[in-house]
Amino acid sequence: MAYGIWLSWNSQEEGFDLPVLPEEIGVSMGGDGAGHDVYGLGKINVIKDRNLAEYTIDSFFPAQNYPFVTATVLLHPKAYVDYIMRWWESKWPIRFVYRGSTMEVNTAASIESFEWKERAGAAGDIEYSLKLKEYRFYSALKPTVKSSGGAATVTKSAPKRPDDRVPPKTYTVVSGDSLWKIAQMTLGDGSRWKEIQKLNKISDAQVKSLKIGQTLKLPAVTGSGG
Repeated sequence: MAYGIWLSWNSQEEGFDLPVLPEEIGVSMGGDGAGHDVYGLGKINVIKDRNLAEYTIDSFFPAQNYPFVTATVLLHPKAYVDYIMRWWESKWPIRFVYRGSTMEVNTAASIESFEWKERAGAAGDIEYSLKLKEYRFYSALKPTVKSSGGAATVTKSAPKRPDDRVPPKTYTVVSGDSLWKIAQMTLGDGSRWKEIQKLNKISDAQVKSLKIGQTLKLPAVTGSGG
């Protein structure tokens, strides 16, 4: 991607370029340095890890293809709003990529706030303010104990590579279920039953004989925007 801003969700299953680049990107970053009084030295400051970076984007979603629109694909203004709201409601981080002339950011981020309104004097354009916060994936590390020459040593396994995909949701099969019925109930679209079949590696012969109590993984729910 050249100069611009790209937002995506669930390992780029969904995403878009911001159609109109903001005049500036607001970046806020602080630290948790703690001050202490030490006898004989006076006041000292203990440096700690920096806080998570916060980003503010103020721009608008255009209702028409203005000359200054930089995105190759232009969506309806409300489609952008629908995407962002759906990602926010998923309670899962998005991917924020910004490439400028002097700065580059590529990070997982949580949506902290999103305000939007129809732009005065430009029917259909939607002004917005989007605030993101850097997100760090985390998980507990499992220690292992090794014995060498009678002395026990404790080591921690290396952290796994962060995975920004939304964990798959599941459904437990009950009497009378079919893949079409499950797709209709859980995804809102019965025609997506083949996606469930493929995701769970169900053969054509097994489609008509689902086992009661069987747990099925479900694909991501897609929205109406874009």
